[in-house]
Amino acid sequence: MSRKNKRRILLWKSSFLFQILSVVLFSLFSCAPAGKSILNLSENGEVFPFGVIADCQYCSDPGQGVRKYAMSVGKLEACVRHFNQMNLKYVVHLGDFIDRDYESFSEVIPIYNSLRAKEYHVLGNHDFSVADEYKQKVPKLLDLKSRYYHFVVKDWRFVVLDGNDISFHAYAQHSEQYLRAETYYADNKITSPKWNGAISEMQLTWLEEQLRDAVLKDQKVIIYCHFPVFPDNQHNLWNAEDVLAIIDQYPCVKAYFNGHNHAGNYALHNGVHFVTFKGMVDTEETSYARVGVHFDRLEIKGFGREKSRTLKISR
Repeated sequence: MSRKNKRRILLWKSSFLFQILSVVLFSLFSCAPAGKSILNLSENGEVFPFGVIADCQYCSDPGQGVRKYAMSVGKLEACVRHFNQMNLKYVVHLGDFIDRDYESFSEVIPIYNSLRAKEYHVLGNHDFSVADEYKQKVPKLLDLKSRYYHFVVKDWRFVVLDGNDISFHAYAQHSEQYLRAETYYADNKITSPKWNGAISEMQLTWLEEQLRDAVLKDQKVIIYCHFPVFPDNQHNLWNAEDVLAIIDQYPCVKAYFNGHNHAGNYALHNGVHFVTFKGMVDTEETSYARVGVHFDRLEIKGFGREKSRTLKISR
């Protein structure tokens, strides 16, 4: 065989191998879910992780019974050190960062701000257990530009609600907002405790707008609120049924995460996982979680008293 023919055969083989390699690579990437790259996955198929804390609820009072308010500083410090080893996308605190007293924030905010991951806050009822003149300052102190808001990580939208929108605790007594809460509570014949609250019509409209936009952008949604809406419980929002009715209309919602009920809770309703995370403040043992986001599930790894769960994404 001539040298010229050998060169032709070698070139043909190289071209053939390149075509095979191209087909294999194309098949691998085309099999990934729409808008995803297999390079975005960890070895176990995780898209990204984030951290969850509920009800740190610090104040200088040692506390009585299961409430160990003063111990929350040490618990939060240990939690932040642990989270800083995890390469998390963000950490969210689900409300009640303090138990009472505006000065309590100065002890826990620097600890939380030492997180390497982005940090977010959800407003809880105890966050407003401060003197009337400080109530309006609380959201800004927690670096919140709005009391309810959303953020996006990859193709997931996280919608943060303010369950203190209509409430007795979030506003100065005799203020217009306080009087609105009195009227709302009386007109709706509410029997739920006054330390709960409600979502206003304006915020409910905003929630629907967020979910419609998520559908248009093919985003999956997790909703955060301090107060639960399901299952029925004395800790639920005053208008939990209104929020639940909206969630039922949008299959993009995969989970609803909240705090407030320190004992924790879980229920599945129409394919949506409703998880109440246990309060860090209760007992001498801590409580927090790491959530791993996968294409087909959410993996909750609980620490301390928090329970580990696998939440299948089914709708």
